[in-house]
Amino acid sequence: MTKNPSVGKQAVPRPSGGVAQIGTLDLVSATLERLDNRRTGLPGMAVLYGPAGWGKTFATNVLANENRAYYLQLRSLWSRKTILEKILFEMGVTHGKATAPVLLDMVCEQLNASRRTLILDEFDYATDSNSLVELTRDIYEGSQGSLLLVGEELLPKKLEKWQRFHSRVLTWVPAQRVTAEDCGKLATIYADGIRFEPEVFAILAAETKGSVRLATVNLSNIHEYCLTFGKDVFTAADLGDFPLHTGRSPERRL
Repeated sequence: MTKNPSVGKQAVPRPSGGVAQIGTLDLVSATLERLDNRRTGLPGMAVLYGPAGWGKTFATNVLANENRAYYLQLRSLWSRKTILEKILFEMGVTHGKATAPVLLDMVCEQLNASRRTLILDEFDYATDSNSLVELTRDIYEGSQGSLLLVGEELLPKKLEKWQRFHSRVLTWVPAQRVTAEDCGKLATIYADGIRFEPEVFAILAAETKGSVRLATVNLSNIHEYCLTFGKDVFTAADLGDFPLHTGRSPERRL
């Protein structure tokens, strides 16, 4: 038995627009689909984790819009009541001056009624407080909805100490590092009009250590470099004198 009435419909190809169709998008899309179509009785939470810059926020933002999911990026100083108010704002639900328990009930009711996934990004902030983790579990238990939690590489380890929470996770999803193929797709957006030697993308993927963010910064810088010097082709040899952003700090100047 599935939860989504759209199951079985043919998937509509995602328009390219300003979005590169990198592997992380497919990964998050498959995760949301697994949550949405899970069998009755299975847990309804998933955890997407990985190093900073690996495209988690970008992918979840894009897919949240496509799947009409509720998306919220947590902040370090938010209280339980603030989080509930922010979620209700994303849901388009007015709440007046309701108390925190009433807000929780409203979130649960809307999540259950809408059958839409709630995405909580930067969930590492919640692991600093037992009350925020328990609040998330309350939202899940009260709605029996679908939740996707997004955070850094150590998020699964941080959640281990809450066994009642940990056991409600359906799938743990490691974010994927950017590939040479991904770099080629990103180049069509961040370095449009420039032809690249294929080896450039392989070098970019290796030097940026999997970071989508660094790959896009480098491609943008290459684009500006080519425009400045009137180049329409960029080769691996051109990288010899090109300062790539690799995540390491600049060396001390003499």
